Amino acid sequence: MLANVVVMETMSALLAAGQTDGGGAADAVQVQSVWDFLIKGGPMIIPIAVCSLAALTVIVERMIVLRRVRVMPSGFVEGVRAAMSGGISSALEYCQANTSPIAEIFRAGLRRHHDSPERREKAIEEAGAREVFTLRKHLRLLAVVAAVAPILGLLGTIFGMIKAFQTVAISGDALGKTELLAKGIYEALITTAAGLLLAIPALIAFHWLSSRIDRMVFDMDRVTVDFFEETLFAPSPPSVSRSGDGSVSSGGNGRDASVSLAMR
Repeated sequence: MLANVVVMETMSALLAAGQTDGGGAADAVQVQSVWDFLIKGGPMIIPIAVCSLAALTVIVERMIVLRRVRVMPSGFVEGVRAAMSGGISSALEYCQANTSPIAEIFRAGLRRHHDSPERREKAIEEAGAREVFTLRKHLRLLAVVAAVAPILGLLGTIFGMIKAFQTVAISGDALGKTELLAKGIYEALITTAAGLLLAIPALIAFHWLSSRIDRMVFDMDRVTVDFFEETLFAPSPPSVSRSGDGSVSSGGNGRDASVSLAMR
């Protein structure tokens, strides 16, 4: 017990001495602002900052583009059904006036209304693939930032560690080498922290935007399939003809076709 008391009193004395005599060293490594944090991180903070601006730009731009009102406007399908009463040309004009991705998919299918079901379905699939590619635009850049940012931070830390040990190695004064080494390591680790602070939100944003796109693609696929099965692909009613002997014969293809968007 007496030994523990002596050790605790000695540590208290050392801490007090460090607070009085080492105040200048503490002020030298203390971060006063965000700009001071960036300056202490070294030159590798510059590419990390550029990556952060790129990630922020992509996130804001995709959040604006991926709003449901721009991808699948409310009342669009009802408007197409109402325009179909005036013919295919009226429905095409309605889709052309709407610049949403779902309108482009519908327009591709309506333009092929005279073609075979296979060619019509292929046109819808190709239009869907193009629109999905547009929805996923710039997301690859966000994934690259999430993967590269920690590596840039680690590289900056390695450079900082090399510089810190080099400073200690070339210092002729034997006293204070530990302080110089600690300061160098402290500044070197700033880049690792900056890289992780960028990579974690970028990774979360990437998966959140990807899941949002997947939900919209599923909804567009469902709406498109339901619409074309109810309109263009609906089975035609049987035709009734009367033969010369008075018997009634019915005809009709009774075809039941379906369409699916290859969007994923």
